[in-house]
Amino acid sequence: MANQNQKQNQKENQKLQKKHDDFSLKETTPNISAGRVIGGDRLPTSFDLVEKMDFLFARVVKAKDLLQADDSDSDSDSCNPYVEVKLGASMGTTRCIEKTSNPEWNQVFAFSKERIQGSVLEIVVMDKNKDKDDGSEPTDEFMGCVVFSIYDVPMRVPPDSPLAPQWYKLVDQNGVRLQRELMVSVWIGTQADEAFPDAWHSDAAIGKNGEHIAYTSSKVYISPRLWYLRVNVIQGQDLLLQNNNKSGNSEILIQAVLGNLALRSRPIKISPNPVWNEDLMFVAAEPFDETLLISIEQGINNNNKHESLGNCVVPLKDVERRIDATPPAIMWYNLEKKPKDEEEKATFAGRLNVRVSLDGGYHVLDEATHYTSDLRPSSRHLCSPVIGVLELGILNAVGLSPMKKENRTDAYCVAKYGPKWVRTRTIVDSLSPKWNEQYTWEVYDPCTVITIVVFDNSHLQQEGKNAQAAVDKRIGKVRIRLSTLETGRIYTHFYPLINLHSQGAMKMGEIQLSVRFSCPSLLNVLQTYATPLLPRMHYISPLSIFQVDSLRNQAAAITTLRLRRAEPPLSKEVVEYMLDVRANVWSMRRGRAQFYRIVGLLNGLIFVYKMLNAIRSWKSSVWTIISYIIFLLVLLYPGIVLPTTFSLLLLVGIWRYRTRPRYPSHMDMKLSHADTAAFEELEEEFDPFPSKFSGDNLKKRYDRLRGISGRVLAVMGDMATQGERVQSLLSWRDPRATVVFVIFCLVAAIVTYFIPFRYLIFILVSYLLRPPRFRFDMPAVPQNFLRRMPSESDGLL
Repeated sequence: MANQNQKQNQKENQKLQKKHDDFSLKETTPNISAGRVIGGDRLPTSFDLVEKMDFLFARVVKAKDLLQADDSDSDSDSCNPYVEVKLGASMGTTRCIEKTSNPEWNQVFAFSKERIQGSVLEIVVMDKNKDKDDGSEPTDEFMGCVVFSIYDVPMRVPPDSPLAPQWYKLVDQNGVRLQRELMVSVWIGTQADEAFPDAWHSDAAIGKNGEHIAYTSSKVYISPRLWYLRVNVIQGQDLLLQNNNKSGNSEILIQAVLGNLALRSRPIKISPNPVWNEDLMFVAAEPFDETLLISIEQGINNNNKHESLGNCVVPLKDVERRIDATPPAIMWYNLEKKPKDEEEKATFAGRLNVRVSLDGGYHVLDEATHYTSDLRPSSRHLCSPVIGVLELGILNAVGLSPMKKENRTDAYCVAKYGPKWVRTRTIVDSLSPKWNEQYTWEVYDPCTVITIVVFDNSHLQQEGKNAQAAVDKRIGKVRIRLSTLETGRIYTHFYPLINLHSQGAMKMGEIQLSVRFSCPSLLNVLQTYATPLLPRMHYISPLSIFQVDSLRNQAAAITTLRLRRAEPPLSKEVVEYMLDVRANVWSMRRGRAQFYRIVGLLNGLIFVYKMLNAIRSWKSSVWTIISYIIFLLVLLYPGIVLPTTFSLLLLVGIWRYRTRPRYPSHMDMKLSHADTAAFEELEEEFDPFPSKFSGDNLKKRYDRLRGISGRVLAVMGDMATQGERVQSLLSWRDPRATVVFVIFCLVAAIVTYFIPFRYLIFILVSYLLRPPRFRFDMPAVPQNFLRRMPSESDGLL
């Protein structure tokens, strides 16, 4: 009873907190230069969307002659030197180089000007683990130091060349100059300095000797270029079948293995010359250093145990690459069967007729369909030219919730657009971190989405294997659709960070971003609205829904594996959350949100029905008489129907310009139904797949139901998205598209006024009933234009 009461109290507290939290978007005015000169200083254009931050940089290059000939306490010809850089209470340490008197470190240390407490920068050279004569524990020996006054340190602003390092004589503790020398350079710069990303930062001093500093630095990652690998299995010949099946219900099938993934064809009845003609689809990543293993398996029906009749190996480097629907060459591969004794040679086991190709005409989806950030095909030869530039400034966050037991948060941001991922540095132990880092992406299509997520770094307090097994906790996500941004305008807002978990949705703080979408030619941007959303191969040779889902999971797994091998790595939970891997799993909350989206679209039809019913029932005599007069005018002058309709749409579009959205889209709690989701629904939503519930039969039925429900959820979302795209034609959510549609309405109103209505109907019906030879394989321009319209899916959690 006590536990139940505690849970009820927690739920009530969370509901009260949700009511008091402000989940709206807040416009801000940060102190950014935006390409302007402020106070005689000017940041480069690549850093004009963030606030300038000053840092004291110290580059420790190398030392020489650390051991002199008259060193009486030297028992060896070498030492183990390292350098300590001290400024007030902050201290950074280089790596220790063993057994050398002429070490070379080439490490940079950055001290934030806001945290500078002292006025003297001290660079000390130490000798590690120097044994004492009295037999006590080994200690580090002082070898000399160099002292700088921070008031005398020069200022450097890029694009100035890097400051040249100089040799300095070391002094002992009494101020006596020694013959030992240290090469260093010290300067004051900003985050625009090229040494900033790889520097040791005073606000990220974690672990003994900075051992976890790699997990706190800012980096840029590139996703692997992915291709679809199509294996078209046609037939087999001269197979050496096994005759150990007396019941006669044996079957054979094809198994293809690439990496850790194995796919099987449909089983067919046993035959020495079987025919399949079936496609097996994989996702492969450049540089194609893997091999494809194709084997023929024989076994009994309803039995997972099959015996290999023979296999062949196909290196991906030798596979034909195609960029269109031209069938690849048919190849015959000899099958070999390995004997049980490894010393014996493999024997001939038949032949296999297959088509293997790397299809570069598709775009390999690794993100959720509605939130994709890249639509280009895999082949570089088919990629469209750049139409603009997206610039993102990650300024700061405020009011972050403590994520660790010590009431602390070590926050960092990850942003993804296209193949480029960026990770900011980790601000240690701060609930109001300031990053002020700016990044740039090339834009090939404006109807794409950039995703920004804030995480808590859990690798800093762990050691050894625990550091690799630590899980970074998510704080919140922001998605911004580029087509909703005006060209050249700088958007600076505080975005709410909403974290949805099994206990409910909570506001974890706010992040301040500055965004600018620039394009040199507006005509090039408008031309993209008339082109198909996906590459040509998706329409000429479309993939099934099941293939798209399977291939997307493969692509996400490959991307996760590649980014985990980087330094510092992007962990699995980070990549999966960025790619919305669980977006196609059933959720009662998302299902209810999609249902009410559809209901919202039907409200217009319900309103029209109520109006017609009110007119028919004479609730208002005036409106009924006016409606009857309008009906008579339509009968007498049917040619004015279309011009009047387009004129009304034109007036509505112009009228709504005053109330057009001024802010980018953001996560909406009410639209997502995150504020009304029950505990049981959230528990189901965050239940892993497969389910964690016990009972094999229950588990299979439950997982099957969730898989089917996920398909229904996707269909519901697509229906809602199509209707909302029609509504967005006049909502000014995408200002460029609305201008085009309003102009179209103006032209259509003029054309339909001068051309009789019956001629328009004749042209329309004749066009719809034209012979197939006069039709096109690609979607029409209106269809392409409508698919590029934004929808409310951008605001869903």
